[in-house]
Amino acid sequence: MRAAPTILHLDMDAFFAAAEQAAKPSLRGKPVVVGGLGPRGVVATASYEARRFGVHSAMPMAQARRRAPNAAYLVPRFGFYRGISEQVMELLGRLSPLVEPLSLDEAFVDLEAGGVADDSESAREAGERLRKDILATTGLTGSVGLAGSKMLAKIASEEAKPDGLVLIEPGTERELLGPKSVRILPGVGPATGEHLRRAGMTTVSDLAEAGEDELVRLLGRAHGASLYLMAQGYDDRPVVAERDTKSVSVEDTFDVDLHDRVRIRMEVERLAERCVGRLRASGHSGRTIVLKVRRFDFSTLTRSETLRGPTDDTVVVREAAGRLLEGVDTTGGVRLLGVGVSGLADYTQEDLFAQAAEAEAEEPGERAGETSPAEVAPEPEAPVERRWSPGHDVRHAVYGAGWVQGSGVGRVTVRFEEPGSAPGRVRTFLVDDPELETGEPLPLVGGAPGLRPGLSSP
Repeated sequence: MRAAPTILHLDMDAFFAAAEQAAKPSLRGKPVVVGGLGPRGVVATASYEARRFGVHSAMPMAQARRRAPNAAYLVPRFGFYRGISEQVMELLGRLSPLVEPLSLDEAFVDLEAGGVADDSESAREAGERLRKDILATTGLTGSVGLAGSKMLAKIASEEAKPDGLVLIEPGTERELLGPKSVRILPGVGPATGEHLRRAGMTTVSDLAEAGEDELVRLLGRAHGASLYLMAQGYDDRPVVAERDTKSVSVEDTFDVDLHDRVRIRMEVERLAERCVGRLRASGHSGRTIVLKVRRFDFSTLTRSETLRGPTDDTVVVREAAGRLLEGVDTTGGVRLLGVGVSGLADYTQEDLFAQAAEAEAEEPGERAGETSPAEVAPEPEAPVERRWSPGHDVRHAVYGAGWVQGSGVGRVTVRFEEPGSAPGRVRTFLVDDPELETGEPLPLVGGAPGLRPGLSSP
């Protein structure tokens, strides 16, 4: 525990929804919900206007629609959010070499390691300066917590929301934590909270008074002992600049249960390709391929296969996932599929058998009697109707940049506006209108193309 509040926790305010409001002038000050829009979708982020109706993260989207029927419901644009996150993380990196990102919109910073703070006054100055820089650079707001430990800094940033700063002076931890719910402590979820409530413990001071032995008896040695220390306000975890990635995975929940075995296999192959894309982007390879299948009755099965060496080859991962699928009973339907790679390494040992098979597949027609692909007339492809997801960027040859408000029955509705403009007009087009195409996100601040307006020097 530090004698000065030099650990900073930043949490961007309603990040996804706030980014959408900043990008779409007509949505500012209105309820916005970002997440999966299908029958089984869940809320990723709700704006503060939507939260007044009781909408919150992880809520089923159908329930959110009942609570806030007039809100704007948008599909996430993760590439857009990632670009903004990179700007924010760059600003944090100017404060200290020790930045520990927790997600796109949240991170710890060790101000002492950066030499920018060694007491309460300098820590507060650094926090306020950061908030101003984030607003100037991204047009968005973030809340800052400052304390002598990571746990308390995170609690402080939650107290600061929205768009504020709270500093917890070292030595005041127990007084501050005492009356708060046990759920405020890390690791106390609904199940643990209910278990403690039945034992007569609802506040943090109740935990401190119960003593370590009683908490160990109730929760086990590791959890009980750590919870007792946190109830005292004690947390000595350091800010870690880099965390080892243990696995890379992707998964999809389907609006309607999948029954067709061929379709299920196609989805697994598609997920395998996405997973390899993430694997390569992280600079890793992996040895263990994992398949996750959640069936119609919510039972979840996982199967894994460990290769001879690490790989980032799409063919190898796709075929391994397919083999794993063969051993899974999908009778009755599948509601979720996932493919992951674990046992990560930062090098690749090529699978020679897969390479040979791939090379053979690329040289057909060499054996006698085989037909060259050039001799086979290609079958005409059926036209595919373009899909327009609510919230995504488009550009029209005449009207310029805009975003999709909705689509259906062969038409798409677009609102034409930009981050710095007044709320724009709405127009409707055929979904296959040749003058309408997908667009790129526009910068929230500044007029230059792209997502990264110039950052001012510190």
